[in-house]
Amino acid sequence: MNFLTIFLELTGMHVLLILGVALLLFGGKKIPELMKGLGAGVKEFKNAAKEDPTPAKKEEETKE
Repeated sequence: MNFLTIFLELTGMHVLLILGVALLLFGGKKIPELMKGLGAGVKEFKNAAKEDPTPAKKEEETKE
């Protein structure tokens, strides 16, 4: 079985079990910090993907 078929077979009970294990491993105080860091990382990645790299090349050409 590939990953996609396993992922699609997750039921509500499976998701609750996974969340319960994560809560036991990381604790209630650590999970919001992890999610905040994950959100900041995704936001930074999206901002970096939107930036146009061509102005940087033009600045380098003018320095020479």
